[in-house]
Amino acid sequence: MTDTSVPPMPSTPPNEPSPRTKKPRTNLVIIGSAVAVIAAVVTTGVVVAQSRNDDGKPAATAKTNAHAEDGVPAEKPDPEPTYITVDADSFTIGLKTTARHCFGSAGCNVTVEPHLTLLGDTEAIDPDAVYEVTYEIHGDESGPVIETAELSDGTSLNYTPSMISTASSGTQVSAEITDVSVQGE
Repeated sequence: MTDTSVPPMPSTPPNEPSPRTKKPRTNLVIIGSAVAVIAAVVTTGVVVAQSRNDDGKPAATAKTNAHAEDGVPAEKPDPEPTYITVDADSFTIGLKTTARHCFGSAGCNVTVEPHLTLLGDTEAIDPDAVYEVTYEIHGDESGPVIETAELSDGTSLNYTPSMISTASSGTQVSAEITDVSVQGE
């Protein structure tokens, strides 16, 4: 019987080195991605150039974006905050009696302070504005007393306590807001 089997063939030709197993190149992918992200951040940076005119106020602001020419829209600036218009109907007012000196049938000397309440959200009014709130105090025997308080920072009320004379100890003292304006306008 003759051996008809064929000897096994070597997997690689005898003159060639054996093939190496390919290692995943995750490190190269990670480094390449990081470089691409850094390059994108650097090239899309926003440059703000600001110049001043004679009165010291900013004259113009220019923003550029490297990708605006590539069809990618440029970033829009943040819009300026908007605030509500404040008027006499935006508040309610009450009076706090801090002193009362009565003289029998001759009436009383009463010291009152305004207690102002904003109808709505305090964040809706301009925190940089100073509002002048004019109000009338009713109950003085000589007629209405007109006073003004200043509201600043949206929460700080500056006023002068008011001293009025009532005709009797039973006289009700009240107040109403007649005008609200922004100081300097």
